[in-house]
Amino acid sequence: MADYVPAAVIEAMRASHQLGVFFRVGTTPALNWWMGVGDIPAGIDGLDPAGTVYYGGGRLTDIPDLEVMINNIADTREFTLSGIDPETAGLAMDSIPPVRGVDVTVAFTTLDDYFQPLTNPIPIWSASASHVSESYPPVVGDADPTASLALVTEAGSMSRSRPAQILWSSSHQQARFAGDRGCDNTAMLASGVEPEWPRF
Repeated sequence: MADYVPAAVIEAMRASHQLGVFFRVGTTPALNWWMGVGDIPAGIDGLDPAGTVYYGGGRLTDIPDLEVMINNIADTREFTLSGIDPETAGLAMDSIPPVRGVDVTVAFTTLDDYFQPLTNPIPIWSASASHVSESYPPVVGDADPTASLALVTEAGSMSRSRPAQILWSSSHQQARFAGDRGCDNTAMLASGVEPEWPRF
């Protein structure tokens, strides 16, 4: 970890610090925002060109648990911006470029006393965007109506919304290598049966 995260950031995190969380969605053009107030010139090394500005997305109230993919399992996470004026949310939905399949990166660094990044944001999690959704929470009393926009992401090389990979069956194998019985029981795997494999 010390080789990946600069020593200055580790030292700052051991004491009282301000943590800057940065999000990058690799659309064209890329969407760059961070959880805070005001715009910050910052760039994730290897992803952002020089001079990239991350726009303030407001106060960070919650962030979903971010996990790395294990055993090729797809992990779905949702990032939500709430409290948006409905008209603004509608304009945003009309102008959002296609997001399906684009890279989503979450990065962090610590901020100094002037709320400026100590280092370039350090990427800690990546996924692929699935889709954007909008919702309108019920209005209580005299409160103004608001909208929420959510970006759904999928980590890992598999996706629950995509079809399973094509099964390589015995007939495929026989067409290429006549007499090879290595794929004789693969059809049983698709139905969840644990076959007894032949011993040669």
